[in-house]
Amino acid sequence: MHVKYRAEIILVFTTLLAGAGWVFSKEAIQGLPPFGFIGLRFIFASLILLPFCMRALKAASLGDCLKAMSVGCFLGSAIFCWIHAISISDTLGEGAFIMSLSMLFVPIVAWILFKTKPIRAFWFSLPIAAAGLFLLSWKGSWQTDPSQIWFLVSAVGLALHFNFNSKYSAQLSPMLLTTLQLFATGCLGVILSLSFETWPDHVSLITWKWLALSVLLATSLRYLMQTTGQKLANPTNAALLMLLEPVWTLILSVLFYAESMPINKIFGCLLLLASLIFYRLSSVVSIRRAKRLSQ
Repeated sequence: MHVKYRAEIILVFTTLLAGAGWVFSKEAIQGLPPFGFIGLRFIFASLILLPFCMRALKAASLGDCLKAMSVGCFLGSAIFCWIHAISISDTLGEGAFIMSLSMLFVPIVAWILFKTKPIRAFWFSLPIAAAGLFLLSWKGSWQTDPSQIWFLVSAVGLALHFNFNSKYSAQLSPMLLTTLQLFATGCLGVILSLSFETWPDHVSLITWKWLALSVLLATSLRYLMQTTGQKLANPTNAALLMLLEPVWTLILSVLFYAESMPINKIFGCLLLLASLIFYRLSSVVSIRRAKRLSQ
């Protein structure tokens, strides 16, 4: 099989694992405290990934590693908002589409923090996304669920993480960077859980199974496949294929939790997806044009 097509198949499976991770997490926190679950999930996942980046770790400086882990605190903050939103919501598909807006928030955060002006396509994508959010919240009247707010806050947190990650963590390999930040997030989750959460006296076997699936499939294997797929695939195709995650999450949420999909939510999800596809394609075109002009 051609390398390009193999990479694209890997990325499709990556998004399927990411979508399944929403269900695994939702089921696991039925028996585990949310922050504690994130702590265990990310620490175990980072330890599984560690052997794949030992050479890069030995070559990296202590300063770069500590910097990467400190930037990982932004990832942790976003993940904690995400798991809280999951714990109070049964509309995982809707949440996944809201979370996918994080890439649309990246240029806003970059503009505020680093004075980097968004490209023109961003201003066309933004009202499309706003219309999609409006339709998701419309239930005969304007009604915003608390989970939607938390998903939105988490998306902004991911945009913050993306900006700081790009600016301050470029010295490390993607796999090592991922491993360090997963470990930092996991440690923070354990600390928060021990400080503020109450652990049950007994955790059922099925809960541990959901945790294992979250660690092995939705985190460790998912990041390995994502790193491999993005390395081999065309960047444009990779970016677009990664947009399949909310689609898979929606399908799984409908199957597992009978998430209702009235016509306004369907159109809302489609508008969010359209805004992201338009923005990503326009971004690729802008980058290529800039390269041609610089040559």
